[in-house]
Amino acid sequence: MSTRSDRIEARLLPEQRASIDRAAEREGVSLSAFVVTAAVEKAERMIADETTTRVPSSFFDDLLAALDDPTPAPKLARAAQRARRDGRLVRR
Repeated sequence: MSTRSDRIEARLLPEQRASIDRAAEREGVSLSAFVVTAAVEKAERMIADETTTRVPSSFFDDLLAALDDPTPAPKLARAAQRARRDGRLVRR
């Protein structure tokens, strides 16, 4: 376990401080622990929201159906041929 040494300071309105103090007390944790936990949870949610793509479940049904569809795709075939010719796609 690493030692906590980094610090963050914030300027608050008295009402904000009172709200945070009350919430930390209700949780039964220190002010510091409450603020750190809340900030980390918010940071993780924001990062997840920015790095996760959400689509309706029907999207995957449509995707699988399209992948299973044997209909020729001449434009895709030509693009693959160009990519192979230009060395951007290697057939294994």
